[in-house]
Amino acid sequence: MELLLLFTSLLLFTARGSCCGVRGKQPHIVMILADDYGYHDIGYHGSVIKTPFLDGLAAGGVKLENYYVQPICTPTRSQLLSGRYQIHTGLQHGVIKPDQPNCLPLSEVTLADQLRGVGYTTHIVGKWHLGFCTDGCLPTNRGFDSFYGYLTGAEDYYTHVRDDGLDLRDNKDVVLTENGTYSTHLFTERTVKIINNQSQSDKPMFLYVPFQAVHSPLQVPSNYTDQYSWIKDSHRRQYAGMVSALDEAVANIVNTLKYNNMWENTVLIFSTDNGGQVVSGGNNWPLRGWKGSYWEGGVRGVGFVASPLLNMTGYINNQLIHVTDWYPTLLSLAGGQTNNSKPLDGYNAWDTISGNSVSLRTELLHNIDPLQVNVKGKRYPGSLFDTRVTAALRVGKWKIVTGSPGNSTWVPPPTSGLAPISKTEPSSKTVWLFDIESDPEELSDVSGVEPVVMTTLLDRLTYYNNSAVPVIYPQHDPNADPKYHGGVWGPWL
Repeated sequence: MELLLLFTSLLLFTARGSCCGVRGKQPHIVMILADDYGYHDIGYHGSVIKTPFLDGLAAGGVKLENYYVQPICTPTRSQLLSGRYQIHTGLQHGVIKPDQPNCLPLSEVTLADQLRGVGYTTHIVGKWHLGFCTDGCLPTNRGFDSFYGYLTGAEDYYTHVRDDGLDLRDNKDVVLTENGTYSTHLFTERTVKIINNQSQSDKPMFLYVPFQAVHSPLQVPSNYTDQYSWIKDSHRRQYAGMVSALDEAVANIVNTLKYNNMWENTVLIFSTDNGGQVVSGGNNWPLRGWKGSYWEGGVRGVGFVASPLLNMTGYINNQLIHVTDWYPTLLSLAGGQTNNSKPLDGYNAWDTISGNSVSLRTELLHNIDPLQVNVKGKRYPGSLFDTRVTAALRVGKWKIVTGSPGNSTWVPPPTSGLAPISKTEPSSKTVWLFDIESDPEELSDVSGVEPVVMTTLLDRLTYYNNSAVPVIYPQHDPNADPKYHGGVWGPWL
């Protein structure tokens, strides 16, 4: 495809977790989020899918191999932009559906709000999926100067339609002229345009690019799948082509930054939003489970940082890092403070990433979802935390999973010739414990032989549960139907 406000202090950010850009300028920040991108689906994890640019970018940066996201779309995006666990925003359960009167609470100060407050231009290109029931929920009212993309969670890559409703906007205006344009190309072209325009400005840029790719439906121009004609599984073949288109898109973005002499002062983060969806071509081998589950295959993410501003490059970082950590990390890089945000659950991870220092994070809460309960389960005796409730928590090397944590199958790549592996367990079972450092595949449940660890982690779940706000998951509103709004998805309240 063919394609700074000057920092006012003379100090070079040498404090813990801080940095500066070239000649004391605030760095440009580019956050690229791939949708439903599986752990096994990048070249450097042994995939047959070709990702030469992503592989090279990661090899010259820092690969994050103990990095976690959430098991589904909205929770990861909400935690990225708020720096807070979903138990603290009311988004513990599911995703925000198009016809739900819900959004990331308006009381949350977003990362975009914060960066705009310290002089950044702020742009989002791609998928929002944080609610749009009122005008105040839209991206341009949540800290972003511009928005080009779609509001719901999935749609046709070419028509940009979901359930008989068009969903493509340029800021708040509906885009009617791009029927037939593949979204990965469309979003890349807009991103390139923003970078070209930004090159004429002295301000720093925050560019958030949550691609539609590689979420279902499985759609991609045939020139990307031709190289995978040998893959017999049609879903895997289409998915592989979509990944290759994504790899090309990231190459175009980075090359545009370099062409405009902006790369030397840029920090780029690449992340998935959750584990791969196996039934739609994704793969998380050798991890257990997939998208929507609290097994490692649902929450351990592909992630890396690439930047000339890194102190150390070309290494694998095994420190514990979570998607909530980007908020304080990037705000610190920008020279901002977290004083006007709500209490954060994220930690500043810049020293950990840039210098391979010990992570400030020693535990992370994957979630506690009181609406997802194992009704056939038996409660773990002696615990204040009800293990029939679905939850997952990591403390040091230990991970506890409770309730009904989702599909637990180990699924090899379709091209491997291996059969999926399932483990039959009684429906009454509601708790599992793993040593993730020695057993990342979650093969050996040690909940029955580590009573002290079990007590400690269940107590921590009780602690977190005591701080949880009520779940916000309203009933569907028929008034959201696009037929009442000119055939377009948008605010209706």
